[in-house]
Amino acid sequence: MRIHLFVNTHREDALEAARKTSVYLRQHGVDVGADAQSAALIDAEERSLSELADADLVVTFGGDGTLIRAAHVCAEAGTPILGVYYGKFGFVTQCEPHEVGAALSMFFDGSARIEERMMVQTELMRHGKTVATLHSLNEAVLQRAATARMLEFEVTIDGHLLTTYPADGVLVATPTGSTAYNLSAGGPIVDPKMRALILTAITPHTLSSRPLVLSPESTIHVRIETRGDAVLSCDGQSRLQMVNGDEVLISRSPRVTRLISVDQDDFLEKLTRRLFWSRRLRPEDD
Repeated sequence: MRIHLFVNTHREDALEAARKTSVYLRQHGVDVGADAQSAALIDAEERSLSELADADLVVTFGGDGTLIRAAHVCAEAGTPILGVYYGKFGFVTQCEPHEVGAALSMFFDGSARIEERMMVQTELMRHGKTVATLHSLNEAVLQRAATARMLEFEVTIDGHLLTTYPADGVLVATPTGSTAYNLSAGGPIVDPKMRALILTAITPHTLSSRPLVLSPESTIHVRIETRGDAVLSCDGQSRLQMVNGDEVLISRSPRVTRLISVDQDDFLEKLTRRLFWSRRLRPEDD
């Protein structure tokens, strides 16, 4: 069996946990590798990004950002990911540090549950041709550059003109990404097990803008109506500068991210713990 580790090297607690896991796996006869940045730090064989997905399982140690970077590597091959939580919010990571041993044992004996999380595909069109195709676990974002003025974004859904947003940007999120940038932009929280596309304008200059939850089979076409510098970003992992006349097509990706699930009620518990839902302020909290 081959298991690869992907680690946030800026967190010593994540590195220490990865070291212990590497030793544990080798003691059980597992071929262990790691990404180039962390391999020497955790005493594991170095693997290139293209090699990381060639495994039976990838284990990430860090926050959601670490897992999302692994998802971009693993989604095409369908390699399952066990995300061990060492971060701030950790809505995508599925495993607390003390649960690693049990989760790995479940994977070894074939009883581990695997969730398939929907992704979005984003095509950047220029002069009628596709110049880039990107896949995202959280969201695709089309927004003005930092020094540009507010832009107008024309949005068409399945061939029907929806509206033109005067805004800083437009994003299309997956249910998994509904608790990321979409949440900050005022979009709805959606159970990550669902299949849907979430369309949200970013700081729109209008009183009538409302987020939309769309069918996963929809295709969203976004075009910039006014001149100005804009950037296309997918999961914050890639940033493409757009030129005047560029268009973006966003739809459900044929790829999925496969996550080892430790607790079926994990999402609801995270809403309570990490967004402080249902929390009552005590006098000493004032």
